[in-house]
Amino acid sequence: MIVVSDTTPLNYLILVDSVHVLPSLFVRVHAPSAVIAELSHSKAPETVRRWSASPPEWLKVQDPTTTDASLKLGSGETAAIALGQELKADWILIDERKGTREAQGRGLRVAGTLTILEEAGARGLLDYQQTIDRLVSETTFHLTDQVLKDSEQRYRDRQGELA
Repeated sequence: MIVVSDTTPLNYLILVDSVHVLPSLFVRVHAPSAVIAELSHSKAPETVRRWSASPPEWLKVQDPTTTDASLKLGSGETAAIALGQELKADWILIDERKGTREAQGRGLRVAGTLTILEEAGARGLLDYQQTIDRLVSETTFHLTDQVLKDSEQRYRDRQGELA
């Protein structure tokens, strides 16, 4: 399975001590150097900067051969979408709405931070509710009450499927 990640899913998973679920879910994750640069930015949380300074072996830093300059997205999103297309990725991990629409418009399947937490929780890789609570209370992750309810329902449904 080929998976490419943008910055935000990695950032938030690091902040809630859940980035370790990615290799269990996907084995290997690809990320462009623009994503690593964003994670390393001086305004990024210290925990995220430390992680990005020495990424784990399961994270392959790889740049696309070309990017679409017409995309009006951040450098990490633009590079992640280009790499996803180039590698014919099974999934692209991205949270932002505009980036999600652009990726889907190019035929990429998108999963965000919530989807990762739902799947990891359903598989018993983490405590879903505790991790969601941390995501909401300890980070700048934005979600509405309805998005949270929908996530909780998908988590319960996925638990039932795996039972």
